[in-house]
Amino acid sequence: MPLPLYLLAVAIFAMGTSEFMLAGLLPDIAASLDVPVGAAGLLTTAFAAGMIVGAPLAAALARRWPARASLLNFVLVFAVAHVAGVLTTSFPVLLGTRVIAALANAGFLAVALSTATALVAADQKGRALAVLLSGTTVATIVGVPGGAALGTVLGWRATFWAIALLCLPAAVGVLKGVPARVGPPPRDSPARSSLRDEIAQLAMPRLLLVMLLGALVNAATFATFTYLAPIVTDTAGLSRLWVPVVLVLFGVGSLAGVTVAGRLSDQRPGIVVAVGGPLLSLGWVALAALATRPVALLLLVFVQGALSFALGSTLIARVLHEAAGAPTMGGSYATAALNIGAAGGPVVAAATLEAGAGDLGPVWLSGLLVAAALLIALPLRRVIALRFRAIR
Repeated sequence: MPLPLYLLAVAIFAMGTSEFMLAGLLPDIAASLDVPVGAAGLLTTAFAAGMIVGAPLAAALARRWPARASLLNFVLVFAVAHVAGVLTTSFPVLLGTRVIAALANAGFLAVALSTATALVAADQKGRALAVLLSGTTVATIVGVPGGAALGTVLGWRATFWAIALLCLPAAVGVLKGVPARVGPPPRDSPARSSLRDEIAQLAMPRLLLVMLLGALVNAATFATFTYLAPIVTDTAGLSRLWVPVVLVLFGVGSLAGVTVAGRLSDQRPGIVVAVGGPLLSLGWVALAALATRPVALLLLVFVQGALSFALGSTLIARVLHEAAGAPTMGGSYATAALNIGAAGGPVVAAATLEAGAGDLGPVWLSGLLVAAALLIALPLRRVIALRFRAIR
């Protein structure tokens, strides 16, 4: 794989760490800025909303620029937003910086996804996306626990400084590693699609289908991931020291899953969906049934992390394949699908907790969401299979 892909993964690592790290920092932020913890939770909501809305908006803006300039601008805006967050003592200002950071993150990811597919041959797109998404999985393994530990020792502002500083080598990597020639065709080129034509791709049933499936699978992933801590301590009866261990296990599994699927999704995507989908749904059911047994919990968390990201990354690769007619906006469609799931899954999971389903409510919900994705795909399996064979 080309070196620029790994340099882009560094930036995605920093951004992924920032997106997920707040779970361990909210009490400290709330106390520092004199707001309730519930209000501080709006920082997570604002970031998720910014990612969903920002992906198409930022991609539409960036389509006028070469990819390298777009990526550099987005990573620098992301860094500046974190510096502003460190310096403020106002919660509304901090909330605003999270929205700006999310917009920059969404724009970067949208352009990076499109850039990744432009840097490799058509039959290597899945592997290229696996390299990019490894930045997110490594963030869950190293970045999030490390950020939480740094925040515990030195305060939440130190974690924000660390994210801002991590953006600097990422910016240098973009500047030095991404070729200047990668980007949209010149404005007067006949190969350049209009924005209206690219948005019109959203009317394609195949594209909408894989976006919906990707959103459902990602919603299932984050429905349980967000609420793993009480399952570990209350259901399995383990100490709080086991919570980061379980999170790391999930992250290691996700890295393994996205790496293996990166190779399979280019050649045998249908097999990944047909085999991985049912196994993932059954795995959530098994986790809900065996969560009281610590050894089974630890094993299943790893397996579910691997299956979730294997299936999710394959579906996101399909989004980019189906959005081939939208070379500058296709990445934003994939980003939006990812983040609709990441934002919606925890919200619905929280409703199961409030409805009295207990700590395992989110896990049962994850199983249902994946099952729903499979039921939606089943009537159209021939269409999907034909498309998969056509691009193998």
